[in-house]
Amino acid sequence: MLDEANSLHPNIKLVRQLSTTVSFLDVFVENKNGVLETSVHRKEAAEPYIVPFKSDHPRHVFANIIDGALMRAILYSSTLSVFNTERRSIKLTLLYNGLVYPLSSLLIYSRCTFLL
Repeated sequence: MLDEANSLHPNIKLVRQLSTTVSFLDVFVENKNGVLETSVHRKEAAEPYIVPFKSDHPRHVFANIIDGALMRAILYSSTLSVFNTERRSIKLTLLYNGLVYPLSSLLIYSRCTFLL
């Protein structure tokens, strides 16, 4: 079945993989003794860059970036500890990219204000 799917397009190839972990799109799934744990997946080569907060983008763009990241964390985190790890990662990424405003002021119109 995979051979047939791989023959459909020369640039898209599916790979057979036997492992206790797998990543698919933005989700990382790990089998821990028969219990599946999910979290947000990031490519190894990806750097923690987002639109700089000092850029001339409208303010709602920044709230949407934060909102999207937090929604992914909520949807893909199977446990509270995985979610808290992802939340800390989001916070560090925001600080790394020059967040100078309090997060609450950027999230006034965001649906995820209760998470911070």
